[in-house]
Amino acid sequence: MLKSIFHVRLNTKPFHKENYDAVIVRLSNIYHIVAARGQKLKGDSQFSNVDSAAFVRDTTKYWVHPDNITEVKLVIMRHLPVLVFNTKKEYEENDSAISSVYVDNEDFECYQGRLEKTDMAQAIRIRWYGPTPTENGQCFLERKVHREKWTGEQSVKERFPIKTKYINPYLAGEYTMDVKFAKLRARGQKSVKDVELMQKLANDVQTSIVTKKMRPTIRAFYRRTAFQLSNDARVRISLDTELALIREDDFGGRRRAGDNWKREDIGIDWPFKQLPAEDITRFPYAVLEVKLQTHHGQEPPAWIVELINSHLVESCPRFSKYIHGVATLLEDKIQILPFWLPQMDQEIRKPPNTDFGLTSFLPRSWPVGTPQAGPRPTLAPRALIEGSSDSTIKGTKSLSEFEPKMPKTMDKATYQQKMAEKNANRRPANSSENTFYNQSTPMSASKASVAHSHPLVDNGSTVSDHASMAPPARPWVDRLNNRDSPLSLGAEPAMNEKNPSKANDGNNEDGLLRKKSTIRRKRFGFREKRSSVVPKRTTAPVRMEPKVFFANERTFLNWLQFSVLLGSIALTLLNFGNHMTRVSGAVLTVITLLAMLYALGIFHIRLSNILSSKANRQFHDRVGPTVLCVFLFGAYFLNFYSKSP
Repeated sequence: MLKSIFHVRLNTKPFHKENYDAVIVRLSNIYHIVAARGQKLKGDSQFSNVDSAAFVRDTTKYWVHPDNITEVKLVIMRHLPVLVFNTKKEYEENDSAISSVYVDNEDFECYQGRLEKTDMAQAIRIRWYGPTPTENGQCFLERKVHREKWTGEQSVKERFPIKTKYINPYLAGEYTMDVKFAKLRARGQKSVKDVELMQKLANDVQTSIVTKKMRPTIRAFYRRTAFQLSNDARVRISLDTELALIREDDFGGRRRAGDNWKREDIGIDWPFKQLPAEDITRFPYAVLEVKLQTHHGQEPPAWIVELINSHLVESCPRFSKYIHGVATLLEDKIQILPFWLPQMDQEIRKPPNTDFGLTSFLPRSWPVGTPQAGPRPTLAPRALIEGSSDSTIKGTKSLSEFEPKMPKTMDKATYQQKMAEKNANRRPANSSENTFYNQSTPMSASKASVAHSHPLVDNGSTVSDHASMAPPARPWVDRLNNRDSPLSLGAEPAMNEKNPSKANDGNNEDGLLRKKSTIRRKRFGFREKRSSVVPKRTTAPVRMEPKVFFANERTFLNWLQFSVLLGSIALTLLNFGNHMTRVSGAVLTVITLLAMLYALGIFHIRLSNILSSKANRQFHDRVGPTVLCVFLFGAYFLNFYSKSP
């Protein structure tokens, strides 16, 4: 009864959902001032003049669960400072807001090209930073062009500034940027070469928009925390949170933006509760983007390799905000879907690893999530200031080597079939087995010690109670639910109730042993003999790769291909032969039908075994090929026997 009351109150009071971005920015400044011993942080001078308008980097993308966002930020902050563009003013939450409006046509050429990664595929968007710009406010029109590796060229992102009041006539082809660039050339604000490149870019983009009849389609909103040395662009990491994808199109006759290039009924007030459900997709995870600019053969920093291989992130190569927005909001207008959509229904949290992250700084004798039993250890000053890691991973050349090989696209019918089968086999939503950590049962010893993190690790990201959003992070509520936690209402007391003075005496050896014994029981889930409850073993959900389903389908199609070939021979014998050949053709026809039915049955049996997620299932076929060979041998023997004199 008391627990349920606490649950309701903790859900209504968002003290565990605070946004720590402003605190992290201040903490980053203090940390790196100490790391540089009071001097300004310096990067490599040869990278100090990198043009941000046209740059090429090796980029990898990952998903971060809301529970791990704050810890990921703090881990990265030890190596790279938070990048603040305007250091003359106090940091505000709205400074990190980024909005982008993507343009496309009704054939979704940009979507198709970017998803299939065809050469010269482009994405065009209008981007602004912070609150919604005024009429004279500045936006940026950007174009990303993808180039295949076999061409020898590199993918490039380019952009030029444009005032908000000129965007509508520019998209309609009624306004050119020639006057603006002429003023820049006259004032000498940009070099002649830079102005010519921007002018060519503006003309090319406008030509593409007008000729291909592109118009605003999807808006992407998120808050970005960037980590980078201000004068060094070799390593740049961005973490995008509160990602929302919103429809801007007028497909179907509904004009969401009226005569404007963007809708005016929203600003940057995430989670945009005023929008109908069919107009918005709230992405449940944060998107971590790692951009490296290194020489050929140069290894990425070891701490980055450790981060992307840790339990804090989930790899999702080639993830695109625009592609995800179109695939989820305009599914009825496209034919192919991105490969990561089935991954959205899977749990991406992994059992924590105490050897990496903030918990790696705690001594081994401290149970994670419980009060410390001794004095706080002194960290090595050199390791703390310089941000050196405990381990080093050698032999790494590129972050792409650590990415899983995934298909670029998925057939829409295949995806819908898989989702229907998955929904048919899915457990009820209120089942306790649906959660990653079953809060009603003790965990095994290997997981219980790392199930609840240090208070510094608790996530402070704000999440909405909207039904389509991810479940909010509730580390403090989970501690109240967990019987093993010292914050639990039903936890066993840590002191000896019969002799409290003796238990509280820190100098008494017997009292200290009692404390350690109690902590050990709490940490590893041990119980007194009087308890008859047998701890249940909690297992993490097994992730099933999409390629497993594709392999099953390819095997089924190969069987059908063989059956069609055999059926063609049977029809030939039936139509162009004598009496005995027609008998052979009839036998082959029966074998063909049996092979097709057998292939269909094996396909569904294997699919059921895959969805059951049991490692001891056998997927090889022992009976089918043998029986098929016997039947074929019998049919050919009958044919030859009938022809023999």
